[in-house]
Amino acid sequence: MVLNKKFTWGGASAANQYEGGYDKGGKGLNAIDVLTNGSATEPRKVTWKKTNGETGATPLVWGKKFKLPEGAIPTILDGYYYPSHQGTDFYHHYKEDIKLMAEMGFKAFRTSIAWTRIFPNGDDKKPNEAGLKFYDNLFDTCNQYGIEPIITLSHFEIPFHLVKKYGGFTNRKLIDYFVRFATVCFKRYKNKVKYWMTFNEIDNQSAYNNDFLMATNSGILFKKGMTDKEKEAAMYQAGHYELVASALAVKIGHKINPNFQIGCMINYSPVRPLTPSSDDVLLADKFEQRRDWFSDVHVFGKYPNAVEAYIERNGYRPDITDEDRIVLQEGTVDYVAFSYYQTTTVSSKKVKPDDLTDLSKAVTKNPTLKRSDWGWEIDPEGLRIALNQLTDRYHKPLFIVENGLGAYDKVEADGSIHDDYRIDYLKKHISEMEKAVELDGVNLMGYLPWGPIDLVSAGTGQMDKRYGFIYVDKNDAGKGTLKRSRKDSFYWYKKVIASNGKKLD
Repeated sequence: MVLNKKFTWGGASAANQYEGGYDKGGKGLNAIDVLTNGSATEPRKVTWKKTNGETGATPLVWGKKFKLPEGAIPTILDGYYYPSHQGTDFYHHYKEDIKLMAEMGFKAFRTSIAWTRIFPNGDDKKPNEAGLKFYDNLFDTCNQYGIEPIITLSHFEIPFHLVKKYGGFTNRKLIDYFVRFATVCFKRYKNKVKYWMTFNEIDNQSAYNNDFLMATNSGILFKKGMTDKEKEAAMYQAGHYELVASALAVKIGHKINPNFQIGCMINYSPVRPLTPSSDDVLLADKFEQRRDWFSDVHVFGKYPNAVEAYIERNGYRPDITDEDRIVLQEGTVDYVAFSYYQTTTVSSKKVKPDDLTDLSKAVTKNPTLKRSDWGWEIDPEGLRIALNQLTDRYHKPLFIVENGLGAYDKVEADGSIHDDYRIDYLKKHISEMEKAVELDGVNLMGYLPWGPIDLVSAGTGQMDKRYGFIYVDKNDAGKGTLKRSRKDSFYWYKKVIASNGKKLD
């Protein structure tokens, strides 16, 4: 078996990291618009102001507790750089960028619709026509080049107004606001977009002690003094509301256009036990149960028994109705989309299986794997494992909608960029992907590596952490001409697409 002729090659991005134009065309603020830039060693910060005029910035550190000062309200301040405000300016460069993607031979391009470009506050009664028109123009340009738009509805872009007024997805009202947004998009673009995803990497928030992920996934800024148990409870309730919102959107989307394909999107990382001990193996299993329930509900329309038992034992998710359970059953997804960057290794020496709550406390380094410049483990074989595990678990078509290497790129004196390290990374991952299809029979829709044109890193706010086939002249401080330049990987990926994956060298 080889990749069929309908296999979809392309690339993926997100509005908050790529689009820019944060104050153009009537767009409102989203939660990530109040985050400053950071680096590989310095965290991004949330800027704030108190009613007495005092201002400041509080670090939002991955995996550590985040507390704003008493009375502080997140806001945009002079003197700070906010990477999402411009991204790499796709808002003004989309025609040029889509043309470059077409030159590579893209069959599809994944991006998101910025919620606040359509509903600036999130709870507005009427949509913003200027925002709708922007995406009309974008999708028309994609279709002009034969590029299928693959659209995520919520990709770390929850309206900031919904965070401040309602507490993000801890409030049931957000179900209605998301469904209103989704419905408007489905109706407006029903003849321009076929493939949709509801929430990006919805399972990220299983790491409920990671304040960055809780803020960007669900719009939750934990209050000072909250216990770990209270944070975990908030995650389960918010996650439930998002799953209900997703299921309602799927039902409505299929009514608007029965040809729509609407999927979920998860961050999938196969879990390895550090040793073959029973405790390590059981810990790996428990880890997966606490993370994979999001996609279980998306696909099967009900909570798995192990998670129901855990929720009941801890008194979490108090607000779930019989109607919710019916909606979940009726709004299951058509396919499972996922990002793959690395595997996860766990050790019971760090936490015993029955004591697992905070998933990050179980994670340990895999001594057999190399790491990227940003410390991410590189495990190409893990992608094949992921494809097999997801196939065995869900029996749905799969779609790789993120994969790639964030790395430093050097522009030579003649303007060339020799990114052989990126080519090597992608070559090895594509090879494992092809084995999963050809040898294991995985039903795979396509491959959309992350950031085909350089964009802002979500975690660090950096430009130096580059993923693209196309270089954008902009640095970590936001300075540069925004000129686009083809890297060596641009020409390599063009050959891969033209050969439908046969020519990887």
